[in-house]
Amino acid sequence: MRYNKLGHTDIDVSVICLGTMTWGEQNSEAEGHAQMDLALERGVNFWDTAELYAIPPRAETYGRTEEIIGTWFAKTGRRSEVILASKVAGRATRLPYMRPHLHDGETRLDRQSILEACDASLKRLQTDYIDVYQLHWPERETTAFDVVNYNHNPERDGFPIEESLRALEELVKAGKVRYVGVSNESAWGVMEFLRLAETAGLPRIVSVQNPYNLLKREYEYGLAEVSCRTGAGLLAYSPLAMGTLSGKYLDGARPDRARLSLFGQYFPRYQSDRAVATIRKYVETARRHGLDPAQMANTFVNTRQFTTSNIIGATTLDQLNAAIDTGDMTLSDAVLADIETIHKETPIGY
Repeated sequence: MRYNKLGHTDIDVSVICLGTMTWGEQNSEAEGHAQMDLALERGVNFWDTAELYAIPPRAETYGRTEEIIGTWFAKTGRRSEVILASKVAGRATRLPYMRPHLHDGETRLDRQSILEACDASLKRLQTDYIDVYQLHWPERETTAFDVVNYNHNPERDGFPIEESLRALEELVKAGKVRYVGVSNESAWGVMEFLRLAETAGLPRIVSVQNPYNLLKREYEYGLAEVSCRTGAGLLAYSPLAMGTLSGKYLDGARPDRARLSLFGQYFPRYQSDRAVATIRKYVETARRHGLDPAQMANTFVNTRQFTTSNIIGATTLDQLNAAIDTGDMTLSDAVLADIETIHKETPIGY
């Protein structure tokens, strides 16, 4: 297992991060506990969760993933061995069950919302601190969640970034949070967080959790340079493009318990004709080189200069073991050349 520094800190985190968003929906509490046991045994010391989880989000499972992690901490007493990341939900009207007493049920990133969300997460997690607390998506309108064209709408900016960052500073000073990060952010947003840290003496973000995979490489267009030059590295989510890069959904296949088999209507982004055709090219490339397609896709993410950690999600222990195996794998120049050929043919593959 390779380890990378987390931002400007002296913390070493495994290049494989244990993603948890299926726990409480696709995975039971016992299965979540088994994944945590295995991950830690195999050197994965970095775990990521969020108040939003399980996914897809609904009132009945709100916070359930954090609760499953909390019962594991209580049962094992191994909290100190884990670098734990969680997230507070950004601005949304579709989550009124989270904080119904604030903003007419709209989740926001103002001071009160952030402080209340963190306290609730700590209670569910059965811990008194979170190592990396992240803003799950921006308060303002931007290009998060596959919005292709940026629409400048400053009247919808909402609470300023500085208010969010000052709330995070309160949590750091209170000892409830060690470090802070952002998620689903743009290059401008990351640089604004870093500017405020520099000019106002506020906490410096250590990471950027954004989607990144062979089909979706927009991170390279601007954020990659930001990560390399500032140290706020990528925590890549959806490295297998919701499992599609494994090839398991090709030709209309829908395996039992798989995410798109259960919730395909919620995740259309990797199911277009163009996506399927591009996925087939990557799967054929992997097999031609004697590689497992999922392992090739994960290894590509793991080995980018700007990647701090790759957040993998698994519904079975076999899938988890295979993903962890890529923690010390590399790709040959020939494989990388074939990947770049496909990428140039379809720069946006979804």
